[in-house]
Amino acid sequence: MTDTPQRPLRVLAAMSGGVDSAVAAARAAEAGHDVTGVHLALSANPQSFRTGARGCCTIEDSRDARRAADVIGIPFYVWDLAERFREDVVEDFIAEYEAGRTPNPCLRCNEKIKFAALLDKALALGFDAVCTGHYAKVVMLDDGTRELHRASDMAKDQSYVLGVLDEKQLAHAMFPLGDTVTTKDEIRAEAERRGLAVAKKPDSHDICFIADGDTQGFLAQRLGKAEGDIVDESGTTIGTHEGAYGFTIGQRKGLRIGTPAADGKPRYVLDISPVDNTVTVGPASSLDVDALTAVKPRWCGTAPDGPGTYTAQLRAHGGETEVTAELVEGELRVRFTEPVRGVAPGQAIVLYDGTRVVGSATIASTTRATPAVA
Repeated sequence: MTDTPQRPLRVLAAMSGGVDSAVAAARAAEAGHDVTGVHLALSANPQSFRTGARGCCTIEDSRDARRAADVIGIPFYVWDLAERFREDVVEDFIAEYEAGRTPNPCLRCNEKIKFAALLDKALALGFDAVCTGHYAKVVMLDDGTRELHRASDMAKDQSYVLGVLDEKQLAHAMFPLGDTVTTKDEIRAEAERRGLAVAKKPDSHDICFIADGDTQGFLAQRLGKAEGDIVDESGTTIGTHEGAYGFTIGQRKGLRIGTPAADGKPRYVLDISPVDNTVTVGPASSLDVDALTAVKPRWCGTAPDGPGTYTAQLRAHGGETEVTAELVEGELRVRFTEPVRGVAPGQAIVLYDGTRVVGSATIASTTRATPAVA
């Protein structure tokens, strides 16, 4: 099997204004592809974002992307996808939190915007592939089919947030940084050698549509205050909150519980119930789960047939854990070899076979592990 692509292509390079996407576009052009740069305008009013916001859709980012395209010597456009982004990513983010779940907006953006809306438009205009600065690899097999694999450098691997890509989308995806076994400093040095002004630009870590990083404040502004109870595992009220949406499974800080636990140990969020607006807290051991059910599976190729053994990743910067998984009546049933802690409904579970991404699904419910008998 070989890494793709093998022939010159018409490539649309999604340029966020950051160093990774700029170097990816430069590498694609240097490889002989006919590259056009595009920056996605994802906010209806990007001027409202503060200067220096560490997102990826500010006015500054658009200008940085344009300057990079000029240096590379490729055409550049700005495409307005603000309405699609609002509907598919921002509104989904708010609705998920309101329902007591913890979404991953970057994963949703890759699925709905970069490799759906953007790719559809690119193909309609005659482009062969969409290029991004993600760290992952697309590998072509001898029969012409493609697989998504982890990046060569596991420290920078971003295949988790790409696990939503299906076979058709993989056929038109290009990740020039996927084979890079270098530090981020070396990527920045490459950008500097290429004359790209974004070489020293900080990485984006914040949710791009929450410029100040205050997720709870963002949700409160849109959902309003909704006072409710914080209860322990017995159902006893031990505190109050101003909105269950402000909590995530496994959260320890910011609980503001006046009554200390009987054992004197910290308490964590175990459950969020939007129906009765309660947040349940308890000891860390109660966060252990040994199984989960996930919905809306998406496969990076053919769906698995029957039960199988895989490794799974449960969060963007988390490690791998061994699981058995099976598709049952459209739902993914997963059992962990060893209990795992703090699995949040709404997040994605991504299955791997070695370095190959098998697919992903959205966690709907978990089964708490049975405590070991002393």
